[in-house]
Amino acid sequence: MRIAYVINSVEGGGASAPVPAVCDVLRAHGADVAIFALTGRDRRGLPAMEAAAIDVHVRSGGQKDHRAALRWLDDEIMAWRPDVIWTSLTRATLLGQIVGQRRRLPVVSWQHAAYLKPANRFLLRMRQRRSTLWIADSECVAALTRKRLAVGENRLLTWPLFAANDDTPIAGAWSLGRTLRIGSLGRLHPVKGYDTLIEAVSVLTRSHFQPNLHWELLIAGDGGERENLQRMIDAEGLDNVKLIGFVGDPQQFLKSLHLYVQPSRSEGFCIAAHEAMLAGLPIIATRVGEMQHSIEPGRSGQIVSPDDVFELARAMTKSLTVPERLHGMGLNARARVLDKFGAAAFEATGAAVMRHVAALIS
Repeated sequence: MRIAYVINSVEGGGASAPVPAVCDVLRAHGADVAIFALTGRDRRGLPAMEAAAIDVHVRSGGQKDHRAALRWLDDEIMAWRPDVIWTSLTRATLLGQIVGQRRRLPVVSWQHAAYLKPANRFLLRMRQRRSTLWIADSECVAALTRKRLAVGENRLLTWPLFAANDDTPIAGAWSLGRTLRIGSLGRLHPVKGYDTLIEAVSVLTRSHFQPNLHWELLIAGDGGERENLQRMIDAEGLDNVKLIGFVGDPQQFLKSLHLYVQPSRSEGFCIAAHEAMLAGLPIIATRVGEMQHSIEPGRSGQIVSPDDVFELARAMTKSLTVPERLHGMGLNARARVLDKFGAAAFEATGAAVMRHVAALIS
């Protein structure tokens, strides 16, 4: 079986991050896989794909030249001659559906996002039957896909996009006299809620909350909101909050922390939050996406409402008041994700998906 895996871009993080792990499963079950990226963007996801020996084709165009992207994809599909087109995210899915229809190829489409722009939601719902099979990256996204795209149970599978490996490095415990490091990892985009997190730190500062320790907040990632967020930090005089930019080794960044915060307004699975739990970090996260089902409040972290500055500030206060408890909660978080999303479960679910895909061309 030859699978043309069409993605929006090879941008670092986001939907491109799990591609090597997914391709490993597809190839383990006999598929020949090639990646077709509609644009490069920052290309930070490319090295991991190349390290996994995946054949990657990247178009030189941009994000809005859809006609040119469609022509390129159609030419690439004609030349590579796949049996199945596999798509990820809205642009790749819509263009992949058109090419699949033209070339009479079945289309398999991921659904990742908990939030869709109204126009994208309308287009995907209108064209949902052009994808023979849909795959949700989490139970919460599966429920949304049934509702908003009207995809029936017989055409919808769930494959959680996270393979938790028990050899992942574990973050160390905080000890008296050390700086307590709080971190977050993600695109600097409004959906991630970093403005709410910075405001929550400002509330803590104005309240004169002074735990018996020095602490700092490190936000790792790049994106269009960087200047706005930096202006907020500077305006509030928050010298313990730093935007550290893109990190090439997320595991090492997470290993250096003692507490992780995910203040998102919307999420699907949220790989970064689950990677933090796997690294043995307690987590404060918003009640969105799969996180609300993975975190056990009081045992592995805390759950707060999105956009609620004061609730987030209270949760951070609670964690900073008892820093000696954080490591134990982090170990509980690690055990939780290994139990729910271990590598064996990831591979077994992927094998079941592949059986459905194989049936499309039999």
